[in-house]
Amino acid sequence: MQTVLIIVHLIIVLALIGVVLLQRSEGGGMGLGGGGGGGVSGFMTGRGQANALTRTTAILGGLFFLTSLALTIMAGYHGAPRSIIDGASPVAPAGQQAPAGGQGGNVLEQLQRMQGDQPANPAPAPAPAPTAPQVPQSQ
Repeated sequence: MQTVLIIVHLIIVLALIGVVLLQRSEGGGMGLGGGGGGGVSGFMTGRGQANALTRTTAILGGLFFLTSLALTIMAGYHGAPRSIIDGASPVAPAGQQAPAGGQGGNVLEQLQRMQGDQPANPAPAPAPAPTAPQVPQSQ
């Protein structure tokens, strides 16, 4: 849905640029005639055509505003990242015990558990079996 709205938004932008460029300048600056006035006959010279271009510009501007607003709202719904700190259990200050529930460990271990990389209560590593000391043998 968002991709379709972006494409429609871009089409409106291109149409708005084209309609604005088609309008005849009524300013006092240096126009196409070189001196401002002159007998320049452009593509759109009639008063009715100028009103149609003005109306089209207003409609395209309104559509541009609406699609921009819709894209902003859609981005707010889909793109709100969640902080990793919100889901972490509180860490006990120095000298106190960790919170109850078997959720001990440092922050890295808690984040790994949240992502599913590690079981919630990892089994302690088995102690290595005692071996007989190696005595060097002479030859």
